[in-house]
Amino acid sequence: MFSREKKYFIKNDDSCLELEDMSFESDEEYLGRVEYPFNKKLLDVFWYSCLLMLVIMISRVFYLSVIKGGYYRDLSQSNKTRNILIRAPRGKIYDRFGNALVYNIPSLDLAINPNNFSDDANEIAKISELIANILQEDKNEVEKKLLLIKEKAKKSVLLFENITQDQAILVAEKLNNFPSVFIEKTAIRSYVDSIIFSHILGYEGKIKPEELASNPGYLMTDSIGKQGIEKSYEKYLRGQYGARKIEVDSMGRFKKELEIISPIPGNELMLNINSELQKRIFDSLTSILEKEDLKVASAVAMDPRNGEVLALVSIPSFDNNLFSGGISVENYERIINDPLKPMFNRVVLGEYPPGSTIKPLIAAAALKEGVITNRTQIESKGGIAVGEYYFGDWKIHGITDVRRAIAVSSDVFFYSIGGGYGGIEGLGMSRMKKYEEMFGLGEKTGIDISNEETGFIPDEQWKLEETGEKWYKGNSYHAAIGQGYITTTPIQLANYICAIANDGTLYQPRIVSQVRSFDGKTLNNKPIIKRENIIDKSILKVVQEGMRMTVTEGTAQLLNELKVKVAGKTGTAQYGNESKTFGWFVSYAPYDNPEIVLVVLIEGQDSENSYNAVPVTKEVYQWYFNEEPKEENVETE
Repeated sequence: MFSREKKYFIKNDDSCLELEDMSFESDEEYLGRVEYPFNKKLLDVFWYSCLLMLVIMISRVFYLSVIKGGYYRDLSQSNKTRNILIRAPRGKIYDRFGNALVYNIPSLDLAINPNNFSDDANEIAKISELIANILQEDKNEVEKKLLLIKEKAKKSVLLFENITQDQAILVAEKLNNFPSVFIEKTAIRSYVDSIIFSHILGYEGKIKPEELASNPGYLMTDSIGKQGIEKSYEKYLRGQYGARKIEVDSMGRFKKELEIISPIPGNELMLNINSELQKRIFDSLTSILEKEDLKVASAVAMDPRNGEVLALVSIPSFDNNLFSGGISVENYERIINDPLKPMFNRVVLGEYPPGSTIKPLIAAAALKEGVITNRTQIESKGGIAVGEYYFGDWKIHGITDVRRAIAVSSDVFFYSIGGGYGGIEGLGMSRMKKYEEMFGLGEKTGIDISNEETGFIPDEQWKLEETGEKWYKGNSYHAAIGQGYITTTPIQLANYICAIANDGTLYQPRIVSQVRSFDGKTLNNKPIIKRENIIDKSILKVVQEGMRMTVTEGTAQLLNELKVKVAGKTGTAQYGNESKTFGWFVSYAPYDNPEIVLVVLIEGQDSENSYNAVPVTKEVYQWYFNEEPKEENVETE
C-alpha cells in the first residue's frame, strides 16, 4: 500500500478552496456513510418521546403514591397482618328463679382458610396425612374434604369440631408451616338435666350450608340454634364477634399480637319456667308410665293470670347434649329411627282429639247462644238413637243440668246441645266452630318456641269438599264430645282452660320472661292478650262450677282429697284399632283464685283404665301447694 499527497481544488463562484491530500484506507461503503449528514427531525422525535415517557412515569407515581396511596398502604398492611375472630359467648338461659339451665364449655375446632390454601397437590396430600394421623381419621376422606373446600369455599370452613386439647397441640406443632390450617377457640352448650328440659331449650349445632342463605353474617364455622328456645331466640342469644389483630411473616406465620377487640356476649334469657315444677311433672309422668307399662305422655302448666308457661314436658325425650358437641352417626340414627319419636315435642306439635275436655267450651257456647239455660235438664238413658244410628253414652247418668253434665261427662247432654235432639235445637257445627276459634282452637297459640301446629276444627263445607259428603247430625254429635274430625294440641287446651279460669281472657303463651344484655339492659316479654271478654262472666261462672263439681262429685273425685280446691275436666278419645285411648285431664287451682292451669295427656291406655292423668295431677298439686301425699282412689269413666 502506498499513499500520495495530492491537492484538490473546489471551485466556487469567486474562489477555490485548497484541500490537503488525505490518506484513505477504507472502502466505498464507509465513505458513503461519512458523506450523509444526521437528520435533525429524528433527534427531535427522540427527545419528545423521552419527555412524554417521563411525564407518564411521573403521573403514574403520583397516582399510586397520592391518589391510591391509602389503598396500597392498607393492602400492604393486610399482607402482614391478620384479624382472627374471637367468638362471643352465647347467652345463658335461666329459669324463673335464676337457676341456670345451660352453660358454655370451652371447645376447640379445626378449621381451614381456603384463601391461604396451596395449589400444590403434594402439599394438600401432606396436610391431609398429618391431620388424619393426629385426629385418627381416614386420610382419603380428609383429602376429599380439603379439595372440596379449596374448590367451593371462600371463607373459613369448619373441618373437625370439638377436638381434644392434645390434638390441638399436635396440630399447632406439626402444621405450623401451613397457615391455611388453624385452631379456633369456641364453646359448646352444656345443658342441665338435658332430658327433662330438652323440648323447651332445644339445642344448638354447627350451621349447615343451606342455613347460610337465610342467616347472613354467619360463617361456616358458626353454631346456630336448631330447636326450641335456642332457635326462636337465636338473635338474642348470639353475641357479636371480637377480633385479635396479629402480625405475620411472609409465610403467614404468627409474629406478634397487635390489638384485641373484645367480643360482646349474647343476651341472657330468663324463662317463666319453674324448673322444680318441670322436674316434678316429668318424674310423676315417668313413674306412671313405668307403672302402667306405657311409653308416651305430655303435660303443660300455665299461669292463667298472664299466659306464662310454667312447665312443658314431652315423653319420651332426648339428650340435647349429644347434639351440642357434634352428635355421632350412631346416636343420631338411634334417635331419629326411634318409632316413639323422642325429638317430637308433643305439647306444641301433637294433634289429638280433645275428647270430653271440649265439653266446658261447648256448654259455654250453648249458654251464650240460648240453646239451653243453666236450669235446662236432659235425661241420659245410656245413649240416643237417630234413625238407624245409635250414639251411646259411657254411663247412664239420668237427668242432668249443664253443671252436672260437665261433672259426670254426660255424652247424651252434649250430643243434644251440640247436634240437637228432642226439643233442643243444638248449636250445629258452624256455631261450635265459632266459639272454639274464639277460645283459640284451630289456630296457633303463638307460643315463643320454634314450630307449632294449628290443630283442626272441621265444618260442613270442609267435609263436602274433602269427602264429597254432606255434614250429618252424627258428625255434630261426635264434634260436641271432642271426637270425629276435630284435633287440638295440649298447649291449645291449656290456653283455652286458662281463658275459662280467668273469666274470659285469652293470652299468648310465653316461655321467656326477660332478655338481659351484657350491659345490664332488660327487655321484658310482657303479657300479650289475644282476646278479651270472650263470653260473659256469668256464663263462665256456670262452667267453672261444673268443672269444680267434676272434682267434688264427678269423674275426678281423687282430687277432692287435696286441701286446695281444684276444678277440672277428664277426657278420653279412642284411636287405632286396638281400643287404645288418649287420656286427658285439664284442671286449674285454686278454684277461687286460679294461679296454675295443668293439662296432662297420657297415650296408649286401655279404654277400661284411662284415668292415669288424674293421679299425676294430684301428685303435682300436692307438691306445688306443699301438701302431704294421700292414698289414691280413682273412679273410671
